Amino acid sequence: MDKMKITFINPPQTASKYKFMGVIAPPLSLAYMAAVLEENDFSVEIIDAAALDMSWDHLKIALKESNPDIIAITALTPTIEKALETAKLSKNTCPKALIVLGGYHPTFNYEEVLANDFVNVVIRGEGEYTMLDLAKTFEKGENLANVKGIAFEDVVTSERELIRDLDELPYPARHLLPMDKYKLLNMDMKMSTMITSRGCPMQCSFCSSAAMHGTKLRLRSIESIINEMEYLIKNFNVETIAFMDDTFTLNKKRVIAICDEIIKRDLKIFWGCTARVDSLDKTVLKKMKEAGCITLFLGVESADQQILNGVGKKITLKKVKEAFKICKEEKIRTIASVAFGMPGDTHKNIKKTIQFVKDLKPSYAIFSLATPYPGTKFYKQAFESNMIKIKDWSKYNLISPIVDTLDCSLDDLRKYQTIAFCKFYLRPKYIISQLIMDGPIFFKTIVKAMKHILIH
Repeated sequence: MDKMKITFINPPQTASKYKFMGVIAPPLSLAYMAAVLEENDFSVEIIDAAALDMSWDHLKIALKESNPDIIAITALTPTIEKALETAKLSKNTCPKALIVLGGYHPTFNYEEVLANDFVNVVIRGEGEYTMLDLAKTFEKGENLANVKGIAFEDVVTSERELIRDLDELPYPARHLLPMDKYKLLNMDMKMSTMITSRGCPMQCSFCSSAAMHGTKLRLRSIESIINEMEYLIKNFNVETIAFMDDTFTLNKKRVIAICDEIIKRDLKIFWGCTARVDSLDKTVLKKMKEAGCITLFLGVESADQQILNGVGKKITLKKVKEAFKICKEEKIRTIASVAFGMPGDTHKNIKKTIQFVKDLKPSYAIFSLATPYPGTKFYKQAFESNMIKIKDWSKYNLISPIVDTLDCSLDDLRKYQTIAFCKFYLRPKYIISQLIMDGPIFFKTIVKAMKHILIH
């Protein structure tokens, strides 16, 4: 008997929301699910159509050739329309296949997704063992209602427990991915992503991670993390790793322990991560730099303390300034991220935030527009208050304005975003300093960023 074939798809034209910053990341969730299925003797492939710039026609040809039994498609909110288009193409090309959608948007909007008759099943929440259970049940022809964590037809099964021991998961099936296509800040270095934890106890109102992965922080062992780093270096010649944890630096002692092990094993690797400004100090940053850290992504969000308090960020402007100052002293590249248009934002606050970011002197800055993603407290608040002005999910991309404030219209917010990018990136002194530090990397990044923001 032939093995059941399962194809995972990252849909065409849905590259990273930070592609304009030179970031193209592998679909780690698909690679984790694929690895679990391979471990259980299923025949698996991943088509990262986004990274491959694959056309719809080429995707159709690929599906015809493989003719899988199950086709599983990932979707975020801004990519849901492309995911549904992929599902429709998949059902028309492989009519006998079970079409499955998963990811953040389907998890929180499964009824809307299942209203499309070419979607058979939605996976809700973490997908590794739900996908395995679904594949086994479908292969045996048994009742799908017995599978935890899914929705289909008019059935919503009970939630699946979160994976307690992340070390039990196999490494993501990166051998099924086009690893040469992934980049970080336009660097000509082979890169990959990794996670060292899941869950986030911080519960910022605009972040859907806690709703997806829980508020309890689940940690991988340090040995498992460093072993995977060694594996990436030896098997894929990876030179740069981006840690995709919500906040890699939440526990200082753990960060130092990870760094010590990287240094002990003499791993020749550069890496970057997300960080909270209140979890950084000189001791931690020195150790991180020694262990190969070159880039930190820091959520600044606003220069108004009341707005920070209102969104549950739980940081102070003083801590923000201190963190960027130390990063600069340690020569660690920083990416400052802010969001215009959170509840209570005003013309005055936004102008203050633009100047605040300039004064922080980060290496790069991302000026996003506040976006209420399904599953977040922000979405619930915006929906109930009738603040949401745009219903087109493809616009939920951090670039298009979705909600206004009492003081700022959608047009105002869009203009401020353009002004912010221009005022930050088109400063002669800044351009010279960054060319000295990053050279061609900076030139590529600034050209892409400005082109993207002006076109949109």
